[in-house]
Amino acid sequence: WDETHFGKMGSYYINRTFFFDVHPPLGKMLIGLAGYLSGYDGTFPFQKPGDRYEQHNYIGMRGVRIYRLVSSCSAAATPPVLVLELSKSLPAALLTAFILIFDTGCITLSQYILLDPILMFFLMGAVLSMVKCNSCADRPFSTAWWFWLSLTGVSLAGAMGVKFVGLFVVLLVGLNTIYDLWDLLGNLSLSLVTFGKHLLARVLCLIVLPLALYTAVFAVHFAVLNRSGPGDGFFSSAFQSQLIGNNLHNVSIPE
Repeated sequence: WDETHFGKMGSYYINRTFFFDVHPPLGKMLIGLAGYLSGYDGTFPFQKPGDRYEQHNYIGMRGVRIYRLVSSCSAAATPPVLVLELSKSLPAALLTAFILIFDTGCITLSQYILLDPILMFFLMGAVLSMVKCNSCADRPFSTAWWFWLSLTGVSLAGAMGVKFVGLFVVLLVGLNTIYDLWDLLGNLSLSLVTFGKHLLARVLCLIVLPLALYTAVFAVHFAVLNRSGPGDGFFSSAFQSQLIGNNLHNVSIPE
């Protein structure tokens, strides 16, 4: 059923038809982009589970090209690298890779039009970036330190932009940041100016940057979906007047 739901959402993006859904738009936008780049025209109705795709080119959305590349990188590559970074043990990383590659759940999950593999990609990216940033603690404000700190913020925005479950990784990174700053505050060799720089860097990369990217995702969402669709009724008359094909399109609405 979920593949039917998210496949329909992807079709809405390709057709630029406005809709309303409980999840943030990033994951569905990526599904629609995968379908568009692989030649899918957005005409399959996705009415009920089990409908035959027939001549419709659904492969890009379902998991062979961009979509599967993202999910397979997430499921098979990122966790072993993370284990290697945490444990410094190559056998542990190889065991993790072996377990994930042959895990039936991960293999099955990455075959369908779902948000979960994309969410896992950003979740694991956030955790890996956080760990890599911690490993650069002895080189604060270096290029690598800034890179991993910024990538953590980007991954947080991606996780929140796919599903609100991504807020759990925000909590994880937040607790790690609080611990890190508390440790820096107790370091008497650091001046308050240096501590202020550390605090400002984390505010910019872990709060301002994710919020800006999260807002930008919605800006793209509303810019792409400019045609009337099933989600019109949830919004104001003034908003509906901006949608092509709506009964209120371009009418003058008094404040």
